[in-house]
Amino acid sequence: MKVPLLDLTGQYSAFRDEALEAITSLCDSQKFILGEAVERFEKNIASYCGAKHAVGMSSGTDALIAALMALDVGPGDAVITTPYTFFATAGSIVRLGATPIFADIDPVTFNISPDGVNTAIKRLKQERKDLHAKVLMPVHLFGQCADMDPLMELAQEHGLKVVEDAAQAIGAEYPGKGGTKKAGAIGDIGCFSFFPSKNLGGFGDGGMVTTNDDALAERLRMLRNHGARDRYRHDMVGGNFRLDAIQAAVLDIKLKFLESWHEARRGNAGRYNLAFSESQVEAPRAVYAETGVKNYHIYNQYVVRIPKRDEVVKRLGKAEIGCAVYYPVSLHLQDCFANLGYGAGDMPESEKAAMESLALPIYPELTRDMQMTVIEELLSGTG
Repeated sequence: MKVPLLDLTGQYSAFRDEALEAITSLCDSQKFILGEAVERFEKNIASYCGAKHAVGMSSGTDALIAALMALDVGPGDAVITTPYTFFATAGSIVRLGATPIFADIDPVTFNISPDGVNTAIKRLKQERKDLHAKVLMPVHLFGQCADMDPLMELAQEHGLKVVEDAAQAIGAEYPGKGGTKKAGAIGDIGCFSFFPSKNLGGFGDGGMVTTNDDALAERLRMLRNHGARDRYRHDMVGGNFRLDAIQAAVLDIKLKFLESWHEARRGNAGRYNLAFSESQVEAPRAVYAETGVKNYHIYNQYVVRIPKRDEVVKRLGKAEIGCAVYYPVSLHLQDCFANLGYGAGDMPESEKAAMESLALPIYPELTRDMQMTVIEELLSGTG
């Protein structure tokens, strides 16, 4: 049986008529830039995430860039983040002339390690006196929140702003000391992506920033529109980071299904976990599962660790079973960041994850028969 890594066609049937009606209405109105559709979606996302403000952006990458711009990040500034993430996390930092400082990950969650952040801050202050530590950018990878309490404490101790890269974690909950909060509503700014493969994905690129700070929200709204508060009057230099109205309309419709899609992904994860419990396949750990929060993990990806990973990828490919490696080369070892001076062995947990990790199909429409095909093929050559 052929099993794709992701198949969005089945999901589409659930909201097709409503989406086409909304798109047709926008086409008839010819109101494609900002407007009511974007404002409605922003309001609903802010409510869903538990944030005071949400500001639509043209992509998750642009959301990161706008967030850093809102905090005046630029040359001479350092942003501490993880090397085990999608390229945009560090790329957004460099595009503004700032310097990414990498901190290794927790091997259990794949998320940035508070101990690693503490070490990175100390080394930065000792070895890079030319840089000013300004922002901590944790990534809530694969759908599970980073351990935010100790990270927020470190940020407060060292005077850092916190930008959450929540591109893969919309709706994921963190059971913190001050109560449960959702990804994107814990730090100063949260950044989301609505790339089609995300749990909440659009019909193209789209993004969002969230914040509880009124001044930051106003600044972000201006930055996405070339720094203009009013038409042709620019308070600052911004960019064209606006979320398309068509994307907002479609995403607002899909938002109604999001909780059920999260739940279906967790159900699929549970079946995988049971199947792999006595095997060499190391299932991902949901570290907040016993805390009582509902969205302890939203499984944007279901990522296992497995021996001889690359051989397994080839075998699954021959069996027409979709899988993917997130991420085969940690950012500190990417050629474009060679000037930062990192080398092999500097981030051992990230490097190990890059060699062992493998994402399996997890989408809500994955049938039990399809999932059993994945499990049987994976275990047949792995044990």
